[in-house]
Amino acid sequence: KLSFPLVSIIMAILGIPFYTFDLRKEYKSTVLDYFCGEYLAGRTPNPCIKCNRRIKFDALVEKARESGIECGYFATGHYARIEYDKKRHRYLLNKAKDPKKDQSYFLSSLAQDQLERTLFPIGEYTKEEVRGMAADFGLGVENRVESQDFIEGGYLPLIEARAQPGQIIDHKGNVLGQHRGIPFYTIGQRKGLGISAEKPLYVTSIDADNNAVIVGGKETVYSDELIASGLNWIAISKLQEPIVVKARIRYNHREADATISPLDEDRVHVKFREPQMAITPGQAVVFYDGDAVVGGGTIEKATG
Repeated sequence: KLSFPLVSIIMAILGIPFYTFDLRKEYKSTVLDYFCGEYLAGRTPNPCIKCNRRIKFDALVEKARESGIECGYFATGHYARIEYDKKRHRYLLNKAKDPKKDQSYFLSSLAQDQLERTLFPIGEYTKEEVRGMAADFGLGVENRVESQDFIEGGYLPLIEARAQPGQIIDHKGNVLGQHRGIPFYTIGQRKGLGISAEKPLYVTSIDADNNAVIVGGKETVYSDELIASGLNWIAISKLQEPIVVKARIRYNHREADATISPLDEDRVHVKFREPQMAITPGQAVVFYDGDAVVGGGTIEKATG
């Protein structure tokens, strides 16, 4: 994250015009309201994916065009790669050269028209190579600490005022303690529950209707099936039959062998070869074929 004065200095060094656009209204309605609503509904959202599709690669480009700025391409600093597949007549989204910085998971919702007009200049480089180039250009940012917050100061203030205390219960309905609000809990969470038991307990589900957090042993957090909706296909135009892929159920999760099968126009069934820990409603599940993103969607629920 760079300050406006620093960005303007860098643009001056590079000889690139610098403009700012006010997208606070769009960001609030599209990202922040969605973010808060999902947490209050007992789901764990992924605001970065929503922001990329609707704000960075859509509203920002449209705002620039409305301001009279015409451009052939939209370049960003994401770590990913794009190529055009002549056989499939589709733009493909591929992983970055640097596996530690790859951001293809967060870009899995981009549409074909967005990929067509996008450039990822640093996708072919490692983070160390990019920092080296910044130093060579004299930009003075090569040693800056990265920021991962999508909201300045963090997101907790957005949900604290709306969170209501409730009960922590086990799968038999026994009350084990009190929680401070369901937005502060997610599937698979073990620490910070504030309850004691003979064995470690994990959050296995969240009952938003009854404002309850359900916990159980580690074995209850594993599942080998899920249903996903809100699908976006990149390497294919439509899923017509079951296919075998590598599936990632959260950004830091290791990809796992899975078979995805169509249920209807906007839902798929995902069957993993091995049970996965903490399949979380609201998070994105992204499907890969090697380095290429096949597509992705939002996890509705674990079913196995």
